[in-house]
Amino acid sequence: MTRIANDAQDFVPQALAGFVSAHADLVRAVDGGVVRAAPAPRGSVALVVGGGSGHYPAFAGVVGAGLAAGAVCGNIFTSPSAGQAYRVAKAANRGGGVLFSFGNYAGDVLHFGEAEERLREEGIDARTVLCTDDIASAPQDEIDKRRGIAGDFVVFKVAGAAAERGDSIDEVERLARHANHRTRTLGVAFGGCTFPGAAEPLFTVPDGMMSIGLGIHGEPGIRDVPRTTSAELAETLVEALLADVPEDRGDRVAVIVNGLGTVKYEELFVLYGDVAARLEAAGIAIVQPEVGELVTSLDMAGASLTFFWLDDELEPLWAAPAYTPAYRKGSVQVAAAAGDTQDEEVEAAETAAAPEASDWSKSAAVFALACLDAARATIHEHEVELGRIDAIAGDGDHGVGMRTGVDAAREAADPAAGLSAMLAAAGDAWSEKAGGTSGALWGAMLRSIGRTLDSGGADPRTTAPGAARAALDAVTSRGGASVGDKTMVDALEPFARVLAERLDAGDDLVAALGSAARASTDAAAATSALRPALGRARPLAEKSIGHPDAGATSLALIATAIAEVARESAASHEQISRKEER
Repeated sequence: MTRIANDAQDFVPQALAGFVSAHADLVRAVDGGVVRAAPAPRGSVALVVGGGSGHYPAFAGVVGAGLAAGAVCGNIFTSPSAGQAYRVAKAANRGGGVLFSFGNYAGDVLHFGEAEERLREEGIDARTVLCTDDIASAPQDEIDKRRGIAGDFVVFKVAGAAAERGDSIDEVERLARHANHRTRTLGVAFGGCTFPGAAEPLFTVPDGMMSIGLGIHGEPGIRDVPRTTSAELAETLVEALLADVPEDRGDRVAVIVNGLGTVKYEELFVLYGDVAARLEAAGIAIVQPEVGELVTSLDMAGASLTFFWLDDELEPLWAAPAYTPAYRKGSVQVAAAAGDTQDEEVEAAETAAAPEASDWSKSAAVFALACLDAARATIHEHEVELGRIDAIAGDGDHGVGMRTGVDAAREAADPAAGLSAMLAAAGDAWSEKAGGTSGALWGAMLRSIGRTLDSGGADPRTTAPGAARAALDAVTSRGGASVGDKTMVDALEPFARVLAERLDAGDDLVAALGSAARASTDAAAATSALRPALGRARPLAEKSIGHPDAGATSLALIATAIAEVARESAASHEQISRKEER
């Protein structure tokens, strides 16, 4: 549990503010994260790392000379938004290009990808290297599907050192990819982790057992085995990692024994000693090992073992000096050149004033606002249950993320702007504040729905099916999911399909929406029988069977709420008409 906190919803910004205050000589806050207080020389490549909070020292703790130029900090276990990534990158940019690096998670890929596109549109050479070191999350022939855990640090260290010595962005990117290719990690958990303010952990490990293959977002391991001695645990981890190595691995390896939160240093040293003995027996030389907390998972009781197979060009970068709030090696010059200060906050782009919305558009926006209010109410009502479902084979953040997103959308929604502009603002706010995969996708859906529905007073019977289809296209084009992958698409596709079918059959809009919502609800429930094919739940497919998908469930809840708003609105209009006739 989190023992020191104020309001749980303020935990991340308050923790980040305290971190910046404690390390004001090394970092400064920007909107979305932190950057170096003393910037690298002009023309340098800016390595920008990031992801959800809850993993300190990752990600803010590794900002400094010899490592990252900036870190983007999302909510607990939730990817930061595209806007956050863009603003941090702009503040960190020194003219040599921006290299994003982060763990291979769907939400991070979506949001950082959008930020990269935006930077490129402005003429900044922006690129991405994903970290994919977790051998438990996919087989070796699908290495590009693996998630990033403690091996993130390896990639950050190599890329940061290359950028610090003045390498070009082509070379920094190449070396980061090379380091990732030669990095493998496997972890073990003895107990789960708990969100700030939550009463229960995201998962538990049975008494006397340990869970092999944990993720850093609270995802439970892939198998539970009886708890054993450090020597036997070392044998299990080393054996698995030596069976999964890059080609031409060599005989020199950098070893990281990483604590996940509540397994502390003395225990980690015991484990390292047992690991080192096994590697020595195998004729493998250990080079500059690291033992401690580098990538954590709140208060999880667990540890991970990382092997970074060195070669002649990687070893000097691993050994290079660095000086950050949480990691220091060797001697580094950290003072900025005289008179050279980092660019200030990104200036807001000037935008042309939007044209005045029509009366029809404003009226339609009022109805859309009622739908948004209903969506907000149902998400608040079901937040805990959505988190519980998500924690079965995921990180448990779906309820919090949906609540954060819909609250932000509602706050940003102004009917006076008209339907399209209102939903665009609401969608941007949802994506910005919620982060994560669902934040990016719900933001895209709202924008697509607004553009399609706001067509100058056209009959909603004509535009509603197109809006539902546009929302579906927005999700599938960005997330890559199909029906049967156990995602929100499984609930959205039947909603769009049945809505069109019932309207074609002659149903009025209210009846068609009701039928579509019921189809969506049934389909969401039916995801219990599916195996997840994408996202963090994929490696834990067996644990997911028998439980519905959280994203499909939340979509069906919102569809039902919207259908009820339409029914109540129609009933109210009918009652008013009857009174007028009298």
